[in-house]
Amino acid sequence: MSDTNTPAAVPAQQTTTHSVRGSGQGPTQERDVALPPLDAGLEEEREYVGLLYQRLDDLREEKQAQLAKVRRTGAVGTMQNQSERDAFATMYEDRLAQLNAVDDRLVFGRLDLDSGECRYIGRIGLTSEGRQRLMLDWRAPEAGVFYQATAFDRQGVRRRRHLLLKRREVQGLEDEVLDTSVLEESTENHGDGALLAALKARRTGQMGDIVATIQAEQDRIIRADRSGVLVVQGGPGTGKTAVALHRAAYLLYAHRDRLKSAGVLIVGPNSTFMSYIERVLPSLGETGVVMSSLADLYPGVRGVEETDPQVAQIKGRLDWVDIIASAVRARQRNIPEPRIVTVEGVEVTVTPKMIRRGLERARATGKPYNEARTTFVKVVVKEIAEKLERILEKRSAGNGADRSYLVEEVRSSREVRVLLNLCWLPRTPQNLLEDLFSKPKYLAAVAPQLTAQEQRLLQRSPGTAFTVADAPLLDEAAELLGELDESAGREEARQKAAREKDLENARKAVENVTPQMAEMGIEGFLSAEDVAALNADSGPSMSAAERAGVDRTWTYGHVVVDEAQELSPMQWHVLFRRVPLKSVTAVGDIAQGSSPSASTDWREAFAPFIDDRLRIEELTVNYRTPRIMVELAERVAAANGLEVTSLRTVREGDFEPIIERVDAQELIHAAVTGVAAEHERIGEGLVAVIAPARLLESTREGLISAYGQRVGRGAGSMTQDIVAMTAEEAKGLEFDAVVLVEPAELLEEAHGRIGSLYVALTRSTHSLRVLASRDLPAGFSV
Repeated sequence: MSDTNTPAAVPAQQTTTHSVRGSGQGPTQERDVALPPLDAGLEEEREYVGLLYQRLDDLREEKQAQLAKVRRTGAVGTMQNQSERDAFATMYEDRLAQLNAVDDRLVFGRLDLDSGECRYIGRIGLTSEGRQRLMLDWRAPEAGVFYQATAFDRQGVRRRRHLLLKRREVQGLEDEVLDTSVLEESTENHGDGALLAALKARRTGQMGDIVATIQAEQDRIIRADRSGVLVVQGGPGTGKTAVALHRAAYLLYAHRDRLKSAGVLIVGPNSTFMSYIERVLPSLGETGVVMSSLADLYPGVRGVEETDPQVAQIKGRLDWVDIIASAVRARQRNIPEPRIVTVEGVEVTVTPKMIRRGLERARATGKPYNEARTTFVKVVVKEIAEKLERILEKRSAGNGADRSYLVEEVRSSREVRVLLNLCWLPRTPQNLLEDLFSKPKYLAAVAPQLTAQEQRLLQRSPGTAFTVADAPLLDEAAELLGELDESAGREEARQKAAREKDLENARKAVENVTPQMAEMGIEGFLSAEDVAALNADSGPSMSAAERAGVDRTWTYGHVVVDEAQELSPMQWHVLFRRVPLKSVTAVGDIAQGSSPSASTDWREAFAPFIDDRLRIEELTVNYRTPRIMVELAERVAAANGLEVTSLRTVREGDFEPIIERVDAQELIHAAVTGVAAEHERIGEGLVAVIAPARLLESTREGLISAYGQRVGRGAGSMTQDIVAMTAEEAKGLEFDAVVLVEPAELLEEAHGRIGSLYVALTRSTHSLRVLASRDLPAGFSV
C-alpha cells in the first residue's frame, strides 16, 4: 500500500522489476515491469510511463475504497474512536486531492547517474506495492540534481532526459548529455529543446508550471532556507511568479510538520492574477494553500480600486498605525459634567469621577476596545446600582430588603445604556473607518500627521465602498477593537476548555493511527488540530487552509508575496502580523513599480518590519520576452529615467515590434483590426489589448462586436483567445501577442511613472503592436 516519498534510487542497468497491481475488475493481480535500460527509446519510455499511470490509477481506487469504507462506519463508538475514523477520512481525502491534481504530465524527467542508477522525476513520489521506488517527487533532495547539474558540475549525472508528455502520452524525448562517454551508448535524442518548447508554447490564459524546466538559478532560490525574508528581484520574464509558487510547494514538502497546520498564504496584486495562477500549486502536488489578492486581505470585504492615486498613497503610510489608535481612544470619552439617569422612576446622578474610574479600570485590562468595554460597563453599572441602592434604603428607612436585582435594572435602563454608549460606543472596523472619512472634525482630531489638504482628499460619503487601500486600515482597526460580542470572553473560555478536551482525544487518535499510516509510507498528511476541528460542533468541517482564509487573526507559517514592489507600508504591516516568525518570500521588480506607494529600494521597504534578516536573490535570465522586445522596453525605460537591469534573453524572437500611427477617432477600430493582424502573424494564441482606463470599456465593446464570444468579458476572464485590460491588470500575466493602445496616455495615467508602460511592453512572448495617435514617449524611436 506504500505510495509516497521515501527516498530511493533504482539501478538503471540491472534487471530489477517492479511489482504493480493490476487495475480493473476481479482479483488483484501483480505483474513485473523492468525499468527501461540506459539507451531506452521512445516505446520503452512509453511503457514505463504507462506503468506509472497505472500505479496512479490503482492508488486512486485504493484511496476511494478506503474513504468509502471509513464513511460507512458512521459516528459510532467512543469519542476517540470517532476521532480515529475522522483521522483516516482526512488522510484519504487529502491524498485523493493530491492524486487527482497531478494527472497531467505526471512524470517529466529521468536522471542517469555515474553509479548506474536511474531516477525518474515527477510531480509526486510513487512506490510499488513492494515499496520499491518508481518515481521521485521533484522536491525530494535526490531530485535536486535534475535542476542543478551542468556539464561543468555534473554532480554524478551522466545524462538528464526530459520526457515530453501531452497529458498521459509520451510525445518525445530530449536528452542533455553531461558525460560525453554516454554519447556512444545512447540514442539520438540529444538537444536542449524542452525549455524552448515550453517557452514557445501558446498561452492558455492560465499559468503553467515550470517544474520540468526549472533552471539552476531558479532551483537554488526555490530550495533556499525558509527563515527570514527572502526577496527575489527579477526583471520581466525571469520566472519570478513561477519560482514563488514552486517555492511554496517545496516548503510545504520540506517542512510539512510545521506548515501543514499553520498553512502558507500567497498574496497577489489582483483577482485576475490570482485566477491566472490558481491551477499551478495543485499540479505540483499541493492543494492546501490560501490565496488572496490585496483586495481580499480583510476577510468579508472585497476592496474596489482606489481611483485617486494621491488617496492611495496617503492610506499606504505607516502613520495610520497611530491614527487608528488615536481614533479608537477618541471613542472612549468622559462626560464634562454630572448627568442624571432614571432607573425605574428613580433619578441617579452619574459624575465624571464615576465614568473616569470605569475608563481607567477598563484600559488597565489591556484588552482590545470592544472587549475592554465589558469591564467599563460592569464598573459603571455597579457604581450606579450602589448609588441607587443607597437612595432606596434612605427612602425605606433601611428596611434591609434584598436589592441584588438592581444591577440588572440599571443595565436595562434605556438612559443608562445611552450614557454608556456615549462614553464607550461598541464599534466595528467598518463603523470606525466610515466615521473617519465622513466626519471631518473626527479625522482632524485624531490625525494631526495629515495636512488639511490630505484630510480633504480622504473625505467621502457614508456608505461608500471600501477600497483596496482601506483593507489594511480595517485590519488595523480590527486588531485594536477586538470582538464586538460582549459575551465573547465567557464564550471563548468555554470553547477553549472544550477545544483542549477535543485536542487531547485527537492526539490519542493520531498516535493510534500513525503506525498504520507509517506502514503505508504516508507521513505529514494529518495533525491532531485537523482531527479536533472535524469533531467540533461548528458547522461543516474545514481544512486548515479554509479556516485560515476566513479568520483574520490566523497566523501562517510562511507568506509568499508576488509583485511585492507594489505593496504599501501599511499592507506590509498587516502581512507581517499574519506571519509572526517573519518567514516571507517576496518576489518582484523595483523597475515595474507603478502604484503610488511602490517601493524604490528593497531594504528601505522592509526596514520598518525586520532587522538584518533580509536576503536578496536576483534572477538574471528573461525566459519569456524575445530580445527584440526587451531592447525596446529597456530603451523606453532608460529614456524616461527608469533604471532597469539588463537581462540575458533566451530567444531572439521571430517578429519585430510594429508601431502604427492612427487618428484618435480610429484608435478603437485600429485595436480591433490589430488583433486580427496579430492572429494572422502568430497563428493561434492569446492576444491582449492593453489600453488606458479611459478607453478600456469602448475597446472591449469594439472587440466583442467584432469577435463575439472569443473575447474575455472582464479582466478576470482569461479563457478566451482575446482579452482587453489595463496595464495594471496585466501585471504578472503573459500573452502570445499584445496590442498596446496609446502609450502616452498610459504614462499620464501613472503620473509620469514609467513602470506601467514598461510592464505593458514586456507581456508578450511572440509579437507586439503599438497604436498611437499622440506623440510617443521617449525611447520608441532609435
